[in-house]
Amino acid sequence: MNKHIDIATPNRTKEILNKYNLAAKKSLGQNFIIDTNILGNMVAAGDVDKSTTVIEIGPGIGALTEQIAKVAKEVYAFEIDDRFLPVLEDTLSPYDNVTVIHQDVLAVDFEAFEAEYLQDAERLIVIANLPYYITTPIIMHLLESSLPVEQMLLMMQKEVANRLEAVPSTKAYGSLTIALKYYTEVEIAFVVPPTVFNPQPNVDSAVIKLDVRKEPIISVQNEKLFFTIVRAAFGQRRKTIWNNLRRALNDKEKENQLRKAFELAQIDPSRRGESLDISEFGRLADALHESSLIDF
Repeated sequence: MNKHIDIATPNRTKEILNKYNLAAKKSLGQNFIIDTNILGNMVAAGDVDKSTTVIEIGPGIGALTEQIAKVAKEVYAFEIDDRFLPVLEDTLSPYDNVTVIHQDVLAVDFEAFEAEYLQDAERLIVIANLPYYITTPIIMHLLESSLPVEQMLLMMQKEVANRLEAVPSTKAYGSLTIALKYYTEVEIAFVVPPTVFNPQPNVDSAVIKLDVRKEPIISVQNEKLFFTIVRAAFGQRRKTIWNNLRRALNDKEKENQLRKAFELAQIDPSRRGESLDISEFGRLADALHESSLIDF
């Protein structure tokens, strides 16, 4: 009987890629992880055990999937690249608790998915090695869905991870920082060097841990308006929040109302967006809502 060799080892990865004539697609931000310790640390950071159901995004050849499957109750892996479907059928054949779903995760109807697959889920988390070009849309799609996700363990470029846990008045702080703080508690679990990937990227990666809050950190009257003005406030970083919101409003007749909303929220309109913390953005959004300024 052949001794089992984990997928995330240099030789096994090379063997799989050669067998299926595969190469990483740069357009999909693909890199293959060839270090089982890194993947083990990622799974451990999520406290995955036999009560845990895991959603994985972009399993590739199954390196991370395998490490999750060893300890989890169930794994649902969404793969957009059809080249990997026969590979995953092969590499994950020893594990009967993995379901591979050939679909773009951004197009998934999560209500239907939950009804079909998650009726017996006790604890649901997301673990993924995310492509750099689509990190933000995937995170927001998951957070805004109806899924009862408790936690996310996400590998991404370190620069993006820094933005997620940034503080006001820093270069990394932006609308994504605020959105994440609204929904989650954010922590960088550990940094990942380029040497654990094939092919090697030019930058460090990091695993970020998002603990989903039971309720958002602040209460706002109009959530859609809150996120709209947060995005608008960072429209042009060198501009004041007044200039950015006035530009987004694009209605000279309502500028007086806009000014009054700043007064009501006790926010100096000459400040830049990156100097406001989440509670100040909440106050401003509520003041705009009360002033019936919602058409940004």
